[in-house]
Amino acid sequence: MTAERSKTGEDREIWAAYARGVRPLAGRKVLAPQSGRSRMSTPPPRAGGVHAESPRAAPLPPLVIGGQPAGLDHATWQRFRTGRIAPERRLDLHGHTLDRAFHALRAMLASAHAEGVRCVEVITGRGGAEGSGAIRRELPEWLNRAELRVLVLAAAHPHPANTGATRLLLRKRLRATAQGGTPWRR
Repeated sequence: MTAERSKTGEDREIWAAYARGVRPLAGRKVLAPQSGRSRMSTPPPRAGGVHAESPRAAPLPPLVIGGQPAGLDHATWQRFRTGRIAPERRLDLHGHTLDRAFHALRAMLASAHAEGVRCVEVITGRGGAEGSGAIRRELPEWLNRAELRVLVLAAAHPHPANTGATRLLLRKRLRATAQGGTPWRR
């Protein structure tokens, strides 16, 4: 389907308003906007007046720190869990507020995933007195947010006695397909 065929009447009006303010390059002529409806009409409404929705991928299962995720082979999980996969980046969140820590985590995971980094370590600290360690308590919740969950495949502490650091195994990037495939895989 071409872009012109998929435009609605409102889309054509917005485009025409924008195109009126555009000056053509030297030596080029102004193209007249197409009039009338496109050859493709909007899909007929389903019963009850609801349009058919495109199918969506099933939501990912919750990430559990220290739990082997589905789709990760046992040998890779063991290497990751026991610390034999070295982290390529570290993020130390000591002294951050919850808000700053979350934004730093999100930025680091996005850039690491975009660059093809496979393993990162997030240092939250264990916390001092009772009731402290807010970042460490919030980390599992943050990792299960939709925007971060699609980037992270697995999470584990590098050593059972060290709960103040968490290693994250990031999903591998896939090249986008012509059909608009997902940019990650297990």
